[in-house]
Amino acid sequence: MKRNLETALLKWKNKAFRLPLILQGARQTGKTYLMKWFGEHHFKAYAYFNFDERPELKSFFEKNKDVEQILNALSIISRIPINNDTLLIFDEIQECPEALNTLKYFAEKKPDLAVICAGSLLGILLHSGYSFPVGKVEFLQMYPMTFREVLPYWDKSASNYLNQIDQIEEIPEYFFNNLTNLYKKYMISGGMPAVINLINRTNDFTEVDQLLDNLILSYRGDFAKHPLMIDFAKIEKVFDSLPAQLSRENKKFVYQLVREGARAREYEDAIQWLLRSGLVHQVKLSTKPAIPLSAYDDFNAFKLYAFDVGIIRKMSRLSPAAFGEGNRLFTEFKGALSENYILQSILPQFNEIRYWVSGNSAEVDFIVQYENDIIPIEVKSDEQVKSRSLTLYAQRFNPKLRIRYSLKNLYYREGLLNIPHFMSDYTLDLISMLKV
Repeated sequence: MKRNLETALLKWKNKAFRLPLILQGARQTGKTYLMKWFGEHHFKAYAYFNFDERPELKSFFEKNKDVEQILNALSIISRIPINNDTLLIFDEIQECPEALNTLKYFAEKKPDLAVICAGSLLGILLHSGYSFPVGKVEFLQMYPMTFREVLPYWDKSASNYLNQIDQIEEIPEYFFNNLTNLYKKYMISGGMPAVINLINRTNDFTEVDQLLDNLILSYRGDFAKHPLMIDFAKIEKVFDSLPAQLSRENKKFVYQLVREGARAREYEDAIQWLLRSGLVHQVKLSTKPAIPLSAYDDFNAFKLYAFDVGIIRKMSRLSPAAFGEGNRLFTEFKGALSENYILQSILPQFNEIRYWVSGNSAEVDFIVQYENDIIPIEVKSDEQVKSRSLTLYAQRFNPKLRIRYSLKNLYYREGLLNIPHFMSDYTLDLISMLKV
């Protein structure tokens, strides 16, 4: 299945000064498939090495830092000449920290060789104290498949229609209704490639739920890879608390929902583990919507979201039967699924995402930095779109643009851009069409 990240990979491949690339992201988001696909379609050959499947490979890096000798050995093992027309792939590189450290020598001694690596818990390794090739690698983040990526496999004509939009105008009813139903389907499945592949083949939501259960169990298995068993239990408790955290009206993370009497310092490491594994996303509170957003973070307040809406839907035990129950799928758990979905959509589009509150009177779901402006974002789960919080924010800060995601049609009026949920992946495209 075609992924949007291919464009970024091509840009990396064609750079005049290219560094080894580290592909980050949660397990099962399709990193291995994408690396192999990219090697097959954009290089004469690719040489693939998995340090988890073949632990004997570690010896080449543990006792040797000579790039030429390493490449000669790898060429013999793979029976593939590794040269400038070959994509060299290191998978599950977290199992061999020495290989990660060797990337700096590839950058210095073999700058014309394309090297890409990934690992299911690579983010954990990068913060574990091992020697890291600072300044000698590049990073790309991989997320689950977006609705925009999935849509061509579900309705090619609807996908083509959205891709050709070049001005802000209402979506015709035929497309709007169909896209809303497909969006419901995505809210149930989420964007994990294995789940999308299954639903494309069977359209069986019972099997989808079984697969999501298996994925969740595999992530729980990863928790046990933490060196301290006491932290393993804490990681599990934080992860399990996500549905309860997101079902609250005020979605600020509350430690009491993890364990009665819990304190922040007890669970900080567990939260960091989940963040580095890619299983959760953190949105910090901004004390002031100004540039740069990171300068005004309140480190004592944040929200945690699951990395995939299908995963959090299954963890929340919301049955796929909600698919046929009007807008219940969106409004259940106080709009938690809709808000999680929107964050999942805008993460690949904006580098800085925060949220804003005004005492107990207002909360804006997200604020994002776009060029030199701050854009407030409100998420509405259905067609009820009145928002006192967004109105208060506008009165206080007078932003050039406000964005609201809802189930209403696309329109722009008096500084407010209303985007139907199924077009959230097109947010940057829509902003570029405005003259603000």
